Amino acid sequence: QVQLVESGGGLVQAGGSLRLSCAASGRSFRNYAMGWFRQAPGKEREFVAYISWTGGSTYYADSVKGRFTISRDNAKNTVYLQMNSLKPEDTAVYYCAAGGAGFSTSQVSYGYWGQGTQVTVSS
Repeated sequence: QVQLVESGGGLVQAGGSLRLSCAASGRSFRNYAMGWFRQAPGKEREFVAYISWTGGSTYYADSVKGRFTISRDNAKNTVYLQMNSLKPEDTAVYYCAAGGAGFSTSQVSYGYWGQGTQVTVSS
């Protein structure tokens, strides 16, 4: 079992920045690829970013590429999502997830999920 707890969400003006954190506990965090997903009101949950278990490989949704950066610190059992140049359309609940397989943007590949943290971007 892996337990995930997100933090760092909040209200920010368009153009601003936030850094989300996801703290993991339980089984070996460093063995898992990690992902960030988000769900806006009335919309399906969507992929945002992926990082391999070593941190050496990352991938982003086109909508956030160049603005968001995913990273991890395996010594601290934590994955981060640095979000810059935020837009109102980035408003959503952000979830981190742990997956046992390799690269994937599909939710079904991730077996463990946090409870989510709200990010609201005002115009």
